[in-house]
Amino acid sequence: MVRAARRPEVVLPELRPYEGGELEPEGDYDGLDFADLDFAGQRAGGARFLDCGIRRCGFDEARLSRARFLDCVLEGVRGVGADVSEARLRDVELVDARLGGVQLHGAVLERVLVRGGKIDYLNLRTARLTDVVFEGCVLAEADFGGAVLERVEFVDCALRGADFTQARLTDVDLRAVTELDIARGMEHLAGAVISPPQLLDLAPALAARLGIRVEEAVRTLG
Repeated sequence: MVRAARRPEVVLPELRPYEGGELEPEGDYDGLDFADLDFAGQRAGGARFLDCGIRRCGFDEARLSRARFLDCVLEGVRGVGADVSEARLRDVELVDARLGGVQLHGAVLERVLVRGGKIDYLNLRTARLTDVVFEGCVLAEADFGGAVLERVEFVDCALRGADFTQARLTDVDLRAVTELDIARGMEHLAGAVISPPQLLDLAPALAARLGIRVEEAVRTLG
């Protein structure tokens, strides 16, 4: 049996519109509604977001390393090159995001739902993911190198060019992936569950990794 991921149950309180200026390092944001704002290039390392809604905001090259997102909903956010390394996300929903090159290496994700949208070049190296669900989204060239994944589900999503080098997996369910393409780290999939058709798709790469030659038998007549 594969232990299912526990999904977040985020119920936001009545939010107050955010009327401040730029985000601040170590800033404390509680019960706020961030809507249709552009935080491109801003620096807010170590900031804390509690019970916040962040909707249709831009984060190009934003610096949010070691930030904390607790009981938050991020919807329709977009950006390229955002640095959210070593951040902590707990009970968070990320919905219909359009992101590229997001740095989440060393981050801790607990009870996180990523639903819809497309994320290119997601860097989750050495991150820790517990009770995380990727649902109905496209992940292109996601890097899970050295990450620890426990109770992680990929549901109706495309996983293209993924890297699992040195990753440690426990109860990772890949059976409902619509497109499974693993570029590197095939040998580190112990702890994942795949379907029989997926096994057939991965068989050539697995055989190559193990040094097994697959050839048609040659029969001689005598």
